[in-house]
Formats: sequence, C-alpha cells, structure tokens
Amino acid sequence: MERMNAWEKYPEGKKRNEVFDFAEEYRKFLSDCKTERECVTYFAQKAEKAGFVNLDTVLEKGTKLAAGDKVYANNMGKGLALFVIGEKSMEHGMNILGAHIDSPRMDLKQDPLYEDTDFAMLDTHYYGGIKKYQWVTLPLALHGVIAKKDGTVVKVSVGDKPGDPVFGVSDLLIHLSGEQMEKKAAKVIEGENLDLIIGSIPAEADEKDDVKEKVKANIMKILAKEYDIEEEDFLSAEIEVVPAGEARDYGFDRSMIMGYGHDDRVCAYPSFEAIAAMEKPEITSVCLLVDKEEIGSTGASGMTSRFFENAVAEYVLLNEGVEYNDIVLRRTLANSKMLSSDVSAGFDPMYEDVYEKRNAAFLARGPVFNKYTGSGGKSGSNDANPEYIAQLRQIMEEAGVNFQTAELGRVDVGGGGTIAYLMSVYGMEVIDSGVAVLGMHAPWETTSKADVYEAVRCYEAFLKAEF
Repeated sequence: MERMNAWEKYPEGKKRNEVFDFAEEYRKFLSDCKTERECVTYFAQKAEKAGFVNLDTVLEKGTKLAAGDKVYANNMGKGLALFVIGEKSMEHGMNILGAHIDSPRMDLKQDPLYEDTDFAMLDTHYYGGIKKYQWVTLPLALHGVIAKKDGTVVKVSVGDKPGDPVFGVSDLLIHLSGEQMEKKAAKVIEGENLDLIIGSIPAEADEKDDVKEKVKANIMKILAKEYDIEEEDFLSAEIEVVPAGEARDYGFDRSMIMGYGHDDRVCAYPSFEAIAAMEKPEITSVCLLVDKEEIGSTGASGMTSRFFENAVAEYVLLNEGVEYNDIVLRRTLANSKMLSSDVSAGFDPMYEDVYEKRNAAFLARGPVFNKYTGSGGKSGSNDANPEYIAQLRQIMEEAGVNFQTAELGRVDVGGGGTIAYLMSVYGMEVIDSGVAVLGMHAPWETTSKADVYEAVRCYEAFLKAEF
C-alpha cells in the first residue's frame, strides 16, 4: 500500500513555513543537547515554563492533584516523567508517549588519561551499537560531568562552542593500510583503538623537570585551571565523546536535517512538545523520557528500573478523590495505552537489498508504526494487538496525520528493539512508533523535516484520544 508523501500536504507558503519553523526549533535542540543530562535540563526548564511542577515540591507541600494539573519527576538528571492529570480517574489508564534520550557514542573510561609518544590521550569505551570505523578522523567534543569528593559537580562541554578546540581518533594513512583494508569492517578499527588525541605540548621543563609524561602533565595543568580538578577526579566522571558541530539543513531544498542523536531525540522532542501543549485531557497524558535504551535499558536510569512505576504510584496517591491501594496502581498501568516512540530504519536506495519495499519505512511519509520489532522469528519483540492498531488508524485518520507501517529490514537480515516490551509487562497496549532515519547509529543521521512535524501532530492526536 503506497503511502502519501507528507510534503504534498504542505505547499509553499504558510503551511510549509510551519513545518520549517518547527523543524528549526528541533534542529537547535539537537545541536545543543547531545547527552541525556543536557536533554533533561532542557526539557525540565521548558516544562516549568509550561506550568509543570516538580513532584518533589508537590510531595513536600502535600498538594492533591486535580484535572489539568501538570507535574514532572526527574530521574537522577537522566530521565523525566511528565504527567498532565486527566478528567477521568487514574484507573481508566493513561495515554503514554515513551522515548529514550541516550544515543550511541563513546564514554571515557574511569582511568582515561595517558601519554604515548608525545601525545596526550583519553581512553574510551564505546556505548551502544556503532560501526567503529565511522568514528575516526571526525571532529569530536566532550560533554558530561565530573563529580568531586567534596560533593561539587563540574560540568564539561568543550568542542561545540565557537573557538573551542576539538578532539579526534586517528586513522591509518592509506599508504600503509594494505593489511587494514583486508580486514572485515567490524575489525578495521578495534574498540581499544578508539582513543582520543587531546594534546601534544610538553610541560615547561623548569616546572615539571622530574615528570616523565610531560604532555600529560601539561594537559592536567590546563584542566586544573579550567575545571579545578585533579587526575583522580576522572574516577567519578561521566564524560561522553560525541560528534562536534551543529545539526545542519540537508539538501538543496533544506527538506532534511543531518545531525547527531536523531535516535531517539527526534521522537523525544515532539513527544515533549505534544504533552506541553495539553491542558485538561480526558485521560491522563504522560511523556516518559528514559536513559540507557541503547545498552538494554538497564540500570537505575533505564526502563528496567522501577522509576516510572514508582512515579505513577505517587500520582495515584496524590490524585484528588482516589484512595490509594496496589490494585488501583495495577489497574492504572494495565488500562493504559502507549506509543513506544523510537526511530525506524528509513529506506535507503543505495542499500535496497536489505529492505522489503512493501514493508519498509520511507522518509517524508509520516511516523512509522511497527507492529513488531525483534529479530529472526520476532525474538524479543513486542507484537502489538490488531485491535489496538485499528484504533490508532482511526485516530490518525481523524486527525489527518500521515503515517506508515514497516518492519526493520528483511526477515533474517537484522533486527532491533525498543522499550515497548518492558512496558507491555503491565498488560497495557503498546506499539512501536517513531520517525524514519537514514544512517541510524552513525555519528551523523538524517531525518525529514516533514516527519518531525507529522510526529508532533501524531503524538498530540494520541494524547487527546479516548480509548
């Protein structure tokens, strides 16, 4: 079934300008927020301007929540759950938008700094599924935090501001790479060779005459002056290595955006914008933004933690006219509906042999609904119920939203997953949905501006729906 190109709905003029204006705000967000911590800071600030109140403040005051109230919970600065309380009781369930805000990257190891042949280097460990060879000879930036023993936390962001230096992983020159070129792509660059060059000037001899690693010593002198840290502080640091530079308009017609972290911030941004626009819904609206999806949703800031369940329990307890007990919490979760909003693989004509065209996602044809993901025989997938899909079809049609359905490539070629299966354990209806991306998991990914705009319209329609 051929799906309409969404640009056909937006001829030049006011309508197309609306698409471009929304996409421009998203492009700025993508440029500025390259880590999950930066995303949470950005969204929390915007949430408060939109009238959301921190859950901690509500609990401290003992305030009861009524329809139209907006509250958010912050999970360790790496995740958010935003709620707009609906007219109907919590037991009726919630309409939930879930997306992740972590992206594939490299992280500094705990003991990262060393010197080798007059280069100061930082040792890294890659995070998530990447093609390691894509990360060499690129300008890279450092974003993150350093926690000191006295309790202070130092923010690090270098490589993206005008005038900042950048860093990089070197590659072997073509003249000496005969053996390297014979290797499989997975082995061309080994994980232990993804180390950053960060400097090459030795410390002044009269100051560091007794120090063997003089370049390293000079770098530590710079870091001590800039951040007031010592080398041991790297033990309690969380610094991410990400591509340096802004997201950019892509194509002569500026129809697309190329940038780092579309997976999955291209779903997180419209999800947030959708809930920020909600006033007093019939059904409680939720936007859930989580960490660690790229490595299995593990840990306290990932979807396998009890953060969301605990947050819902607090909201049930605080809800006006509701007497809390465990069965109310269970009913609230089981009666909920969710869009697990994660990106899908956009069809690439250069590699069409890995796709099955009738069941592929295409850029500019609207948000993608994946009935199931997984790999092979649907291993590890959430397989959405057809009755739920039929309801979503009706909602999208009434709202005039372009959408498409797809699988992640040909059967037996590959596969993937999202947080959908983790939410389905509560018995709620869940389906994978999101925006099609070219070059998923590459340092620079590409999406259509039309899809970003259709995504926010899709999410707004979903949050307003009465199932």
